[in-house]
This record gives sequence, C-alpha cells and structure tokens, in this order.
Amino acid sequence: MRLILSRKGFDSSAGGCPSPIFPDGSLYALPIPDANSGIRYGDLYFGDHSIGRLVEDLTRGKVTTHCGAHLDPDMHADALPRQRGWKPLLGQTGAAQGHLRRQEVGVGDLFLFFGLFRSVEQVDGRWRFVRNAPARHMLWGWLSIGDILKIDELAAGDMPWARYHPHFAVGPDAANTLYCAGKSLRLKGRTGRLPAAGIFPQQAPALALTHPDSHKPTAWRLPHFFYPQPGRTPLSYHSKLERWSMDLEQGAGDHCRLQCAARGQEFVLNADEYPEIAPWIAGLIRTYGSPGNARQ
Repeated sequence: MRLILSRKGFDSSAGGCPSPIFPDGSLYALPIPDANSGIRYGDLYFGDHSIGRLVEDLTRGKVTTHCGAHLDPDMHADALPRQRGWKPLLGQTGAAQGHLRRQEVGVGDLFLFFGLFRSVEQVDGRWRFVRNAPARHMLWGWLSIGDILKIDELAAGDMPWARYHPHFAVGPDAANTLYCAGKSLRLKGRTGRLPAAGIFPQQAPALALTHPDSHKPTAWRLPHFFYPQPGRTPLSYHSKLERWSMDLEQGAGDHCRLQCAARGQEFVLNADEYPEIAPWIAGLIRTYGSPGNARQ
C-alpha cells in the first residue's frame, strides 16, 4: 500500500488564508476558488455554518459567496443534495496527477488529507481569525482508493451522481482523473475493516503535523517511524536527509522532525516498507475519524 499525504484546502496561495478551526474545535477544509465550477460557496454548508458567509468574512471580501468553489476532495455527504450512488471522491490532473502516476498509486492505496488551519471566532456577527493564533498543518480526512477513472474515457451516461464535480468542467484533458472511495479500508497486518473514507471532525494533538513548538506550519513533527532508514524509500519530495532529524526533545525518540516541502500537493510513501504505518493509521481513524457515508 502507498500512503499519500495530500495537501488540500485553503492556504496563502489558494484562497489566501487558512481553513477554520471553529470555537468548538471542529475543522472544515475550505475548498479552493474555481471560476469554472458550477458550485458556489453560497451553496455549501457545514452544519449550521454558511460557507459563503464564512469565506467572505475570513478573506475580507476577496472571495465571496457567489464565487465558484472547487469542492475537491468531496468528503462531506451533507455538503450538497446528493444523487443515489454518491461516494467520497477526489479529482486530480496536471503535475500532481503525473506524480501520482509515476509513484504507481493505485486501487487500495490511501490518501491522508492535510491542510492549513487556524482558530476563528465570531465578533459582532462576523468571523475572524483569533489574534496571535498560529496557522498549523493538520490532518483532516482520508480516502482509500476503490476506483481510478479517466474522465475523458467516460461515456456520457456514466457516473450521473458525480457530474456536479468540478473536474467534469475541466474540458478535454487526458490526465484528468477521479479517485473514488472503495467499500472499506483494510490495512496490512491488521484485523477487521475500517471505513474507506471519512473526515477527522475535531482538532486533536495527534492530528497536528506542525511541531507544537514551531510557528512555521512546514516544520513538522511525525511519528519516529517516518524517519528514512537504510532500505526504506523516503517520502517523495523529501529524499534529502538534511530535511529530517530525530526529535530528541520529546524523549525516547518517539518522534522525528521534517522540514516539509513548501510546494507540492501529493507526498507518497511506500507503506509496505514502513510496517509501523498501519497501526498508526488504524489508531487515527478509530479514535478520531467520522466515516463518509455513500448514498445507496
């Protein structure tokens, strides 16, 4: 199995600000702007929160409720009215899809989505970021690949439940690819099945990638077994050993540090070379995960 740490949601270049951590600790990864998308921010809700109002407040009007939203990955079953057959899915194309293809990502591999988040509050009825609250990279969802489909190869009547998705508005593009969630996730050496896709609805220290002592989001702290060892292929885009160090300050070598690449969407790790990955993933999903429910 390949594990893909997949950067998704608002940041300084796409959207212009972090995604919110609400006062109750809940997370919502804001979909990036997309002028070609038929989905508007005003169409989207997260619980009782209007996403259109939220993005207008947090971007100070640079992104409005009428702007197109690139709802991708689409993980929240209740974000929009759904047709029968809907399931969580991710679209990819361009250089990022080329990297996934070269890394031989396929059915059964697992995306772990992360993004840039910062605490927000409401003052006088408007949302704003909490002063002096740092922006941090955090895990917010997962998707185990059940199908990989080229959009240009689909017939006109195929996948009617997915036609709302912004990657169907891309136009002719041989690289334009959909990754659809499978029926369940099975991890090597682990008994039982886990939900194939879902979100981590609440912030938790175990979901934070940014080191707790750093104000730089790309200064990561990871479980110690991510550290490259002889015979193990490093996380893609992070093969230079000077990016890595053991985090001795945490004691007993339980963690390592990584200076994460500032660019790039998809970081791939051959999990078969890192057997400690499976129990770590299972623990995250069982402890913090909320499954994404397909529409039957």
